Formats: sequence, C-alpha cells, structure tokens
Amino acid sequence: MDNKRLEFLRKDYEQGFPAFCGFKVKHMEYGQFEAQLQIRPEHLQQEGFVHAGLMATLADHTAGYSAYTTVPEDISILTIEFKINYFKPAVGKMIICRSKVINKGKKIIVSESEVFSVADGKEKLVCKATVTLMAVPISELG
Repeated sequence: MDNKRLEFLRKDYEQGFPAFCGFKVKHMEYGQFEAQLQIRPEHLQQEGFVHAGLMATLADHTAGYSAYTTVPEDISILTIEFKINYFKPAVGKMIICRSKVINKGKKIIVSESEVFSVADGKEKLVCKATVTLMAVPISELG
C-alpha cells in the first residue's frame, strides 16, 4: 500500500461514530489493522468495566479496515455477520484491537479481531471476534 492509501484509511477509520467513541489508528499494513481507545467514564457499564457493545464496535470496525487494506480504492467493505466471545471484563485505561484478514475471497473476506485491555502496562485478551465482510464496488452503493 502506498502512503496516500494509508493516510486515506487512517482518516476514514477515525470519523463518524468511531471518532465519537475515540477510536485511534495505531498501526496498519496489508491484511492487518490495529487501533486503540483511551477509556473514558462514558465507556463503562454499571459495574465499572468497559461496555461490551463498545468492544464489539471496536472489533467490528477494525476488522473491516483490515479488509480495506486488501482491496482497491473503488471497493467498499460491509459487515455481513460477526460473532464475538467475551473472556473477561475489560479494565484499565486503554483497550487495543488487533485485526487481521484470515480468508480473502473475491467478494467475501473473513477477519479476526482480538481486543486487549491494558492495565499497569500489561495486556490481557478480553474478547475475540470473527467478522465476515463483503467487498462491494462503491458504484453499487446508494
């Protein structure tokens, strides 16, 4: 990927609802995307853990962008299904999501996301998602 494409994906990732949540790109390369979120009080649920819906959104959105790194500029990526397993509550000041493409077809791409909580400088795997995505020409949207 060239620098122009990387910069486009960085800006595209950090807009709309994900920007409202505070998602930030940390690293990207072909077939891989990594993002992080500094935890704020509004990200927590009633027990003081990071809300599961926020982690699902991060896992889904980041998986989509791992797929975006593998397609041309005239293709959009849409989630068609995802499954998430939660292993333990997320606590700490940050969560990190690492996503990678695990199967790339012409139309269907499957990515896997792992979300880690970061506390006291240590990462703990808190959930994992498998996300099925569809590559759609931008001209067919709308």
